[in-house]
Amino acid sequence: MSVEIKSSINPQTYPGTLSRKKFFTRRDLAGYLFSAPLLIGIAVFSIYPMIGALILSFKKSSKSFEGDWTGLSNYKYVLTDSLFWKSIYNTFYMGILSVFFGVTFSFILASLIHNISKSKWRNFFKGVYFLPNVVSLVATSILFTFLFNPGEEGVLNYVLALVGIEPIGWFTDPKYARFSIVLMTLWGMLGYNTIIFIAALTSVPKDLYEAAEVDGANWLKKWFYITVPYLKPIIIFMVIIGTINAMKRFTDVWLIGGTAGNPAGSLMTAVLYIYRNGFLSSQMGIATAASYILFSFILVLTIVLMFTNKKSNLD
Repeated sequence: MSVEIKSSINPQTYPGTLSRKKFFTRRDLAGYLFSAPLLIGIAVFSIYPMIGALILSFKKSSKSFEGDWTGLSNYKYVLTDSLFWKSIYNTFYMGILSVFFGVTFSFILASLIHNISKSKWRNFFKGVYFLPNVVSLVATSILFTFLFNPGEEGVLNYVLALVGIEPIGWFTDPKYARFSIVLMTLWGMLGYNTIIFIAALTSVPKDLYEAAEVDGANWLKKWFYITVPYLKPIIIFMVIIGTINAMKRFTDVWLIGGTAGNPAGSLMTAVLYIYRNGFLSSQMGIATAASYILFSFILVLTIVLMFTNKKSNLD
């Protein structure tokens, strides 16, 4: 038995919806013309450099598309270099802590600001906490270098000395340097994440809170069982974006620890490792190979986070 299915779309009313077989028609000309600058920009400044870097990662050269073909030797060098794995460890250490504390504190802070009854105070706190995001990362690094000065003249060490605690080498002691970077990052990213979460909190239906109040739920239960589950996609999104940014950490550690990632290489990150090999040692092949290895790490982490979010939503 055959069944004939007729479309409800009238080709005369909507020309080109069913009868169009060509990829490009005159009706599409305007759309392609407006999209052309963006497409050309992506091709020239994104796709072409990625392809060039991939080719260069298989060569021993300091210039693109030149040099001897070495196969996988650059990848083998990077994967067997202890400094590279140390940079990966430092990157993950600072990245995991930055994302965890950044997303957690900003979500809690956004919930508190959202529950303020007077709008003028809500706007005041929004501006106060978003202000660090306006400051450049270079200025932030200089500011925290002054605040975390290892001597007694440092602001934080001066406060600690008032309660009898010895000065701490925040950026000079390998035990504290990585965590000091995390604290600096937390101060910088807190405002942006808070604003995003405040905007997301306004989308939670008030009917859910009212129904929970009828059932006798207090504010803490409403926050755990309504707010957090409802904003889970936003939280996952912020975790993904924060993870990608954390894996690309460069400016702050370069300004504070230099190209060696001092103290004792504790601030050596993956991007700083790439910078050292590519621009200081002129080993572009090794630098591009390390770049693609780092890209693989970021891609795998992103896929895992997205798959986890999708699986939890299905459950």
